[in-house]
Amino acid sequence: MMNHRVLILGGTTESRELAGHLSAKRNIEVVLSLAGRTRDPIGYPVPLRIGGFGGPGGLAEYIDERKIDLLIDATHPFAAQMSRHAALAALETGVEFFAVSRPAWRQTEGDRWIEAGSVADAVYKLGANTRRVFVTLGRQELAPLSGAPHHSYIVRSVDPIDPPLAVPDARYIQARGPFALAEERTLLAGEKIDVVLAKNSGGAATYAKIVAARELGVEVVLIRRPERQDVETVETVRDAVSLAHQRLASVA
Repeated sequence: MMNHRVLILGGTTESRELAGHLSAKRNIEVVLSLAGRTRDPIGYPVPLRIGGFGGPGGLAEYIDERKIDLLIDATHPFAAQMSRHAALAALETGVEFFAVSRPAWRQTEGDRWIEAGSVADAVYKLGANTRRVFVTLGRQELAPLSGAPHHSYIVRSVDPIDPPLAVPDARYIQARGPFALAEERTLLAGEKIDVVLAKNSGGAATYAKIVAARELGVEVVLIRRPERQDVETVETVRDAVSLAHQRLASVA
């Protein structure tokens, strides 16, 4: 039986689960690549590669050097640059390629959503009046908050915010999802949150804050996803496993 090599560009729950399913097959060697933004990533079932590739050219070189048979883009829905690099590298090398992207959250009855095109746009849409804002953005994307120092911020992140924000009123919660609905409801109510500032990341791990906001009548300023590359995309790990096996079966 022919051995196959798979490179997964990850950083999501789906990438970790997909790596576990594929590596369970004896003839599939899986490497999972992480950008390295999280200082202490949780355990993964396969070897990790940490750090960037130096652009699409560097990724293409890695694919050729390691004789990768299948490239899977399972990065975060907001990792638009990495997705572009993956598509370009796949085109250059001719490697089998597809993407995994979980569905975005959809507004439902009771949601008080204001959509924004970027973090800066979202901060602007918080308004001129002082508000208590629960922030769940990546720690590297918080700079625009400094442009609205009149708000009171509670920022939750996986890693510490260092240096802290240049605003007079900010508090930090260090935690990793998934988060339970009861806990999110208690947090929003106990902190008297006026508005939640978040990305439309999709998935179940952090959706509880959206449900809690709906139940409490709290407004949500939600950042839309960036445009993704026009490549074949599946939404679930199950479909990704099935498509991966199909693609690998076609590799001579």
